[in-house]
Amino acid sequence: MTTETLKHIAIIMDGNNRWAKQRGMLGTSGHKAGVERIRDVLAASKEHGIDIVTLFAFSSENWSRPPKEVEALMGLFLSYLKKEAKKLNAENVRVRVIGDRSRFSNRIQKAIADAEAIASTGERTLVIAADYGGKWDIANAAKAIAEQVAAGRITPDQVNESLMEQHVSLADVPPVDLLIRTGGDLRISNFLLWQCAYAEFYFTDVFWPDFNREQLQLAVDCFYTRQRRFGGRIDGDNDNSGIASA
Repeated sequence: MTTETLKHIAIIMDGNNRWAKQRGMLGTSGHKAGVERIRDVLAASKEHGIDIVTLFAFSSENWSRPPKEVEALMGLFLSYLKKEAKKLNAENVRVRVIGDRSRFSNRIQKAIADAEAIASTGERTLVIAADYGGKWDIANAAKAIAEQVAAGRITPDQVNESLMEQHVSLADVPPVDLLIRTGGDLRISNFLLWQCAYAEFYFTDVFWPDFNREQLQLAVDCFYTRQRRFGGRIDGDNDNSGIASA
């Protein structure tokens, strides 16, 4: 079992539409219920000593969803930022938003900036990934480094993993320890590809609006049963399979 302390969790909040469909409700009702769940999960995370919670709110691929659904999601995002920023600040939670903001309306871009300004100094951090994609993140970092090379500030020989890591989103916080996906799908959907290189994965069939304190407890308990080798070997490990374990 791991002896490391769980500090950073990332969550793919999936299953809102299916949750609503099971109840004969519109998909927007599922998204609204999902937004309400964030408050509970943040409180439960604090009890577990988790300093950073990163939520996949809207992916770069989600723009292809039906226009009415996208409009509803934008409305919920705007409402959450306006309503929760002061509350989060009072709870000593810092707000950060990662992703490409250029496609959001001016109103939403302002709400993001305002929320980050209001809740800017908390000891704990809520990261909201909006119009975010892991491939975009890595490509954006590569572009920034390429510009430095072109300007002569660094040479190609200086480009390595450490330098790349300094340019991806969340470069200033610890990497993800535990990635949770609700809703039953077994994939990470282009989320934090770099930051999750050695994260533990936890998949659950529970839809996001039903993911409560008890569900988070199960995920945390599972994390602490894992052995985190990071490509190395733990003393006493007798794996003789001939395949190096990660």
